[in-house]
Amino acid sequence: MGIVNVTPDSFSDGGRFLDPAAALEHARRLIAEGADILDIGGESTRPGSAPTPEAEELRRVVPLIRAIRAESATPISIDTMKPAVAEAAMAAGATIWNDVTALGHAPTSLETAARLGCDVVLMHMRGAPATMQDDPVYEDVVAQVSAFLLARAEAAMAAGVARERILLDPGIGFGKTTAHNLLLLAHLDRLVALGFPVLLGASRKRFIEALARRPAAAGERLGGSIAAALAGAAAGCAIVRVHEVAATVQALETAAAIEDARPRD
Repeated sequence: MGIVNVTPDSFSDGGRFLDPAAALEHARRLIAEGADILDIGGESTRPGSAPTPEAEELRRVVPLIRAIRAESATPISIDTMKPAVAEAAMAAGATIWNDVTALGHAPTSLETAARLGCDVVLMHMRGAPATMQDDPVYEDVVAQVSAFLLARAEAAMAAGVARERILLDPGIGFGKTTAHNLLLLAHLDRLVALGFPVLLGASRKRFIEALARRPAAAGERLGGSIAAALAGAAAGCAIVRVHEVAATVQALETAAAIEDARPRD
């Protein structure tokens, strides 16, 4: 899943693709590099970010989705917590609703997802983007994240979302310390065992810099991003959400070839 942030303030590429022409060209490049899905976002959810007005979010994402759909059949995901934005995105050609609030932002979120009949990504986030990194505490982060995601999946199904439409995302970096992120990455198999496809979004996240020997700005975290993607693939994650598609595809294909070459009993 290649990332297209149509925002002025996303943590790693804010402002680079705010211009519609630049965003469309970036989408084309990600498809050419091997993206199977494009994730379009018009509101930053980085730590400390402020909400984006609904009208502005719609203005940013709907024309881009239409433009991509006009020239490509690549599946499009809308990264939003707002039901109205999700609905407009589906009308424009998206087929996946990627929601950092696990369909919990609005009273109508669950019903809207069921009515749209789209795939939905339910992500775990502690609190809201503005405050989620204020001293996050868990007794058992893997167990608590797993329980939350399973409960949200059950709520979605109770509202009418088909089980086969549901994906889970542990929310790396969303209300977690570096230690929490590492525990989740080390136990992704437990999330996979819940029986739903798992999406992993660890690309360029701040915990990578925390582990580095020297400062590493968001654009300098490719090595750590690939390491996380490889860990996700090895654990059985269905999708990795990344900024650098070409390098990640190359790493995944190489890892798969090495695995295929192992002797089998």
